[in-house]
Amino acid sequence: MFMNSDYNVQVQAESFYIEDQSIPERDQYVFAYRITIRNTGEVAAKLMTRHWVITDANGKVQEVRGEGVVGEQPHLKPGDEFQYTSGAIIETPVGTMEGSYQMVADDGGHFDAEISPFMLAAPRVLH
Repeated sequence: MFMNSDYNVQVQAESFYIEDQSIPERDQYVFAYRITIRNTGEVAAKLMTRHWVITDANGKVQEVRGEGVVGEQPHLKPGDEFQYTSGAIIETPVGTMEGSYQMVADDGGHFDAEISPFMLAAPRVLH
């Protein structure tokens, strides 16, 4: 993969437990997450695809791949940011998500914007 120091897309994540949609007695824990994608590089780039790895506390892994995010393929000029909210359902009250966005820069370069692991946790589960 071609890398260029002009490419830099930062991803921030924040998760929220959705209690009224969760059914703990059926091992169904629903989370929403808000993602902010910010182009801090020198070259505009378009988000083409996503790859998520969602792991619950039992070690069960769900991998999600697809085009864009929430039906969009945002094009981010330097300094631009794009924010969206989506969701995940896991079988335990605690889990993690991580992954990457596959980007194509306006100069033809391809790169991944890494999504650092973040916690999914129902309230009062972790001390």
